Amino acid sequence: MNNVTIIKETSPHLRRKDSLFRMLLDVLIALFPVQVMAIVAYTWRAVVILLISFATMVCAEIVSVLIKNRIPYDGTKHTLKEQLKKGFSAVNINHIMAPLVSAEIFALIMPAQSDPAPVIYIATFVGALAGIVLGKLVFGGTGQNIFNPAAVGMVFAKICFGSRYVYDGTYYVTAVSTGGTPLSNAIATTSPGLPDLLGHYTVVNDYSFLDLFLGRIPGTIGEGFKFAILIGLVYLLIRRAADHRVIVSFFVTFIGLMAIAGIFVAVRVPGVSWFNFMVFQLFSGGVIFGGVFMVTDPVTMPINSPGRIMYGTLCGALVVLIRIFGALPEGMAFAILLSNMLAPVIDYHAWSSQKITVKKIIWIGAIVVTAAIIICLALGLGGRA
Repeated sequence: MNNVTIIKETSPHLRRKDSLFRMLLDVLIALFPVQVMAIVAYTWRAVVILLISFATMVCAEIVSVLIKNRIPYDGTKHTLKEQLKKGFSAVNINHIMAPLVSAEIFALIMPAQSDPAPVIYIATFVGALAGIVLGKLVFGGTGQNIFNPAAVGMVFAKICFGSRYVYDGTYYVTAVSTGGTPLSNAIATTSPGLPDLLGHYTVVNDYSFLDLFLGRIPGTIGEGFKFAILIGLVYLLIRRAADHRVIVSFFVTFIGLMAIAGIFVAVRVPGVSWFNFMVFQLFSGGVIFGGVFMVTDPVTMPINSPGRIMYGTLCGALVVLIRIFGALPEGMAFAILLSNMLAPVIDYHAWSSQKITVKKIIWIGAIVVTAAIIICLALGLGGRA
């Protein structure tokens, strides 16, 4: 029998001749066009938010490394200099690069302003700290977290400070909107007889598809620039730094289910086509940004190929259900966190494998069919009420 050497490694599990540093650098390079557009659009405010996020997450990561690698008690009193020397000896470039990626993603899904103005900087600091500590460091650090740190930080900051957020228009927009993103600001039309759980219907009136694509809309500092996000996506796919299976399954599921919902909306709401409804939902909010830079996080997604397809499908279905039936107009971050929570179940060894079997196809299809049935029954029954 041949000798087999088993090497224990933490995620992300790379199946190519590359390093964690190179993969993190690829993500930073892919984020660069979005970062540039954010700074051009929101000037010094975007710079301050980015710097606060960078400093908070990187410092928290390094402090965590220093604590984990302190000199153990051996009966001798060690000086602070000795403790710091021992701790810093364990710090490497990935302890800086990993939090930089999370920090940049988090900063780009934050608004540029608040009322009063200083609140947004406090929210950025608190959200970044909560994201890196609660979303990553409590699990053991890089490669051991089950939740996306940027999503954790965004949700934490939104819950604590969301009522103070002011969503500016970019440099393209003359009017400043203080009510929310296009998903919450756009015209909401509720047809008689529709159930209360539907919340609202978003109709394309105030913004053209070109406005949505170019970022000429109110929103967070980075999620609106779809063309810059797509440039980053192309780079990630060329570099194979993002798994195309997750991306394709996520967007196909989202578009398909939103198209089904759009058919019911078109029937009940005058002047709205199913296609416009679907495209508006795709281009609004953080769907494209999250689908490119957050759903593809290799640490928090399943390891095997069928599991990643299932993961992307699940996340896409959850975003649709939250947007249509939930009280929140966005839902992207919450869908990512729920999918993160279920990723270990998808990876469970009893049914996890690299082969795409009929059983796995049935499970993936069941996610889509279940979500579609919920949409059809809820909207259909609402129409008869």
